[in-house]
Amino acid sequence: MLELTDVRRSFGSVQAVQGVTLSIPRGTTFGLLGPNGAGKTTMMRMILGILVPDRGSVTWGGLPIDGKTRRRFGYLPEERGLYGKMKVRDQLVYFGQLHGLRLPEVGRRADTWMERLGIAEYAARPCAELSKGNQQKVQVACAAMHEPEFLVLDEPFSGLDPVNAEMLLLVLRDVQKAGATLVLSSHQMWQIEDLCTNFAIIANGTVRVRGTLEELRRAWPTRTVLVEPAAPALRDVLTAEFGAHQKPMQNGTLAFDMPRDIDLPSLARRLVSAGDLTRFERLEPSLQEIYMRAIGETV
Repeated sequence: MLELTDVRRSFGSVQAVQGVTLSIPRGTTFGLLGPNGAGKTTMMRMILGILVPDRGSVTWGGLPIDGKTRRRFGYLPEERGLYGKMKVRDQLVYFGQLHGLRLPEVGRRADTWMERLGIAEYAARPCAELSKGNQQKVQVACAAMHEPEFLVLDEPFSGLDPVNAEMLLLVLRDVQKAGATLVLSSHQMWQIEDLCTNFAIIANGTVRVRGTLEELRRAWPTRTVLVEPAAPALRDVLTAEFGAHQKPMQNGTLAFDMPRDIDLPSLARRLVSAGDLTRFERLEPSLQEIYMRAIGETV
């Protein structure tokens, strides 16, 4: 288990991380979300030992993270971390050796990952000549080819088109199945909503909410229901009798927010008695909506 206990880090007068406490069990895929400047990258760098906390502790399996432990980790930085003049295959071999792989095994893994990510044709090309998307795939291979037990990915979908983003999702699911613990930071929440098992949303260096998606949804203060047809009688039942607040209609479907503790079966029966109800659906909040509310933006 990775544990951060009251971790703090400042840069001059700027408090980047303020007393963060988190536990990430082994085998978890953890989504770390927040706006730019929230402290996500600083937290990741402290986890990896790149930065030292001003206060607090970071441990893996109950022990401080030293150089030996760090070699079992993988890291994909948000910024490009490649050597532009080095050829793609040479780059993979080099980073694999830094993590303890030896010839000829490191060469076999480099070839496997290039095939897996569709970049084998660029094996002898300098990385600087590749597109941003293909450079990102090289970075993914550098971070994961040594089969890390803990993998940190900072904006892994940056520069990838939808086809390659889907390819990366499949690769990450394979890494999941192998038992690795993953920490992902991404602004593309639709890409990680189904991938991650747990989430933490941070802003201004503090954790605003944490938990599984189901736990975050249960904490949502209201429920949203969709009702068809958009008949006045159904609208009156929802607003006058159940205190629902109507949201903007979409394609002839009524959408209403109502108190969390509303008895949905009773509401459905009342709507059936009031009119020709053809649709009644509870709509769960998306990760995007939960995120916006957590950081204080209007949903």
